[in-house]
Amino acid sequence: MKRRLALWAARTTAADRLARGSAAVWQRHTDALTAWVRAGRRDDLTGWRAALGPALRLLVLGGLAYAAWAVVRALPWLMWLLAGWWLRAAWKAGHTPDEDTDDAPADGASSAADQEALRGLLLELMGEGSGVHLRTVLAHLQAHGQWEGRTVTDLRLRLARLEVPVHRSVKVAGVPTWGVRRRDLEAPSPAAAEEASPASSTAA
Repeated sequence: MKRRLALWAARTTAADRLARGSAAVWQRHTDALTAWVRAGRRDDLTGWRAALGPALRLLVLGGLAYAAWAVVRALPWLMWLLAGWWLRAAWKAGHTPDEDTDDAPADGASSAADQEALRGLLLELMGEGSGVHLRTVLAHLQAHGQWEGRTVTDLRLRLARLEVPVHRSVKVAGVPTWGVRRRDLEAPSPAAAEEASPASSTAA
């Protein structure tokens, strides 16, 4: 079970990596700009005078944004350069150490094994409840050395790839948020339905 869980958690697609990396690049730059604006505040002043520094820096950022927009509008081909830079930065930022050792083939058999291991994990985390939040699943994985540095969005994308239904408003302990419901896990999987279909038609 733990080995299957480790293999499942390690496998990611290029789309997963780009999505994770894009979020990381965006957060990194917004944090840096926010810190730069805040650093303009004067601690030796009070009132509106203390806020002049941040306000001036916001005006500078606005001017730079307008200048960038004007340049791109005049030279639209620059968007290709910006897109290429963003993809490269996102790909690099989305890298995780476990991808270096992930050489297992993503064939149908391994996918089915991943689904079974995941189903067992989710049901175990649900206990007697009717569902489990994705943040609970992510916390469990990270507590066992898996998916460090990843987010609920990463987990949601991974579950979708494995055809596990995820809902926005799963209520656990009175709190609704992204999660998985027991009734979806107990329903026959698409693969099982396909296997049973020929037998049913033959019997008929």
